[in-house]
Amino acid sequence: MGNFFTDLRSAILFITILPAGKNVAYSPLGMIKFFPVVGLILGGLLLLFDMCITPLWSDFVVAILDVVFLVIVTGAFHLDGLGDAADGLFSHRSKQKALEIMKDSRTGMMGLVAIFCVLAIKIAGIYSVKTSGAHFQTLALLLIIPSYSRSAMIFGIRFLEYGRKETGTGLDFFETGIGLKDFFFVLIPVVISLFLGYKGLVLNLVFLGTLFLVLGFYKKKLNCITGDMLGAMTEVTEAVLFLATGALIF
Repeated sequence: MGNFFTDLRSAILFITILPAGKNVAYSPLGMIKFFPVVGLILGGLLLLFDMCITPLWSDFVVAILDVVFLVIVTGAFHLDGLGDAADGLFSHRSKQKALEIMKDSRTGMMGLVAIFCVLAIKIAGIYSVKTSGAHFQTLALLLIIPSYSRSAMIFGIRFLEYGRKETGTGLDFFETGIGLKDFFFVLIPVVISLFLGYKGLVLNLVFLGTLFLVLGFYKKKLNCITGDMLGAMTEVTEAVLFLATGALIF
């Protein structure tokens, strides 16, 4: 039980700015399985924030504030990865040069464009979710989509090799292989999605499709993954899921 809470707190501190106590041991391999749980915590906070501000502003303004809230509570951690990954992946350079570009703390034009586009899509998606479905569906999607998007990182760690052999933020996650037990908490958002009818079906199909496309793109471009690319995967998945589940035809 001690390891359970240590690993959970380690995951919270790693991918959010939320308090999780002092002197928490860094547990890279232990925290992986808790990424979906941390996503649920973020989703729960997002849901509460959304409920508090919805009576005050229009749905479009609320959607913008919801996205800003997610940026703040995650410390823009994944967005930073998105910018760095976009700079490297779309640099049209060799694999080694692309990896070097990702390590540069400065964000280039491709990174800025990627961040702008993903944030815009996320705002449009949340706005569509809030205006296209039943109230229960909206609340449930705000809760579980952040969990799905953090779950995506587990698939990236499982199915691609790490691109940096000696350094990097994500190196510790690849020291040993991960197994089915590390996917256990992914079942939580999946079970909740079963109560959403067609939107739940769309959510799961789009999630699988996004995983396939992003991992396939990574494999074709660099045949590996890095911490920045994991962050990019999280942001892209979250934006796509909000947009897809907000489609009016569903």
